[in-house]
Amino acid sequence: MIPLCYAETGQPQIIKKIGGNPETRQHLENLGFNIGGEVVVISTLGENMIIKVKECRVAVSDELARKIMV
Repeated sequence: MIPLCYAETGQPQIIKKIGGNPETRQHLENLGFNIGGEVVVISTLGENMIIKVKECRVAVSDELARKIMV
């Protein structure tokens, strides 16, 4: 398992674990990041990442991407 921020761009990944406090986990679930779901890193822009999740593109900070384990 590695944090999403270290995942290879363009390669589908399966979410194995979501860390952080309950509020952070709920926020990520509301954005579509669920355990067992597939995500793809589209691009990295500075300390932000564009992630494809459930046919949508979502921007997340590096800090949040470190809490998503793939």
